[in-house]
Amino acid sequence: MPEFVNIKDSKSSFNPMKVIIPIIIIIAVVILLVSSTCVVEPGHTGVIVNLGKVSSTVYQEGFHFKIPFVSEVVQIDNRVLRTDIDSVSASKDLQNVSSTISVNYRVAKNSSADIYKNVGLDFDNIIVKPAVQECVKSVTAKFTAEELITDRTVVSAQMEEAISQKINSYGLTIEVFNIINFEFSEEFNKAIEAKQTAQQEALKAEQDLARIKVEAEQKITQAEAEAEAYRLTNAEITDKVLMMEFINKWDGKLPAVASDTSGIFDVSKYINGGLSESESSDGQ
Repeated sequence: MPEFVNIKDSKSSFNPMKVIIPIIIIIAVVILLVSSTCVVEPGHTGVIVNLGKVSSTVYQEGFHFKIPFVSEVVQIDNRVLRTDIDSVSASKDLQNVSSTISVNYRVAKNSSADIYKNVGLDFDNIIVKPAVQECVKSVTAKFTAEELITDRTVVSAQMEEAISQKINSYGLTIEVFNIINFEFSEEFNKAIEAKQTAQQEALKAEQDLARIKVEAEQKITQAEAEAEAYRLTNAEITDKVLMMEFINKWDGKLPAVASDTSGIFDVSKYINGGLSESESSDGQ
């Protein structure tokens, strides 16, 4: 005999809580697991805050467990951070100086908890930028406007040292410090340009004077050399030398008497003498 199922009794026996409760339990477990773990990003440290109180324990980058619903992990960026500051100050000679400063700095990992507890996350605006402004003004006032240009390396080193003393106590360290630009008033720029022009002209005049002096010395040396050569030449010239020159160039038509304006001498005796010697040699 076939059995008949009562559809009404089957529907009334279904209990929805049997489905809802397991779902709630699964969701609670997932939430609990998520609340019990954290991942600290690369280049960061995790500052643990337990019910609003900053703990001295700091998590390094990576996966960590924490107390669910009690502990919060605040991530502090320990990578190199950059801040650019525009500053207006006065030099020692009361010139207005507009400067652009770039500072690369980082938060020390062992200072993450302290800086979060004492300053918070906005340490760039609270600590770094005011320190840069103050130190730039104080160092700029020690130099004249011209020295800020010529001694830029010294100025940069003093500014970096002053800023480091201000921010190191908070656990911040400078990695790179750069003076991007110094700008001065238009009047000062014109004065510097005029001074450089005058210096260039003075240098050119000095170089021209040195060149003239060298050329004059060269001419004197040349004249002295020519005079000495002339003197030596005159010392070697004798009547006999002159007569030999006449004889060597004589074509048989020269006069027997010659004069060099200082005296008259008889050429024939040298010729005769020369011929006699020649004849005597032939006879021998």
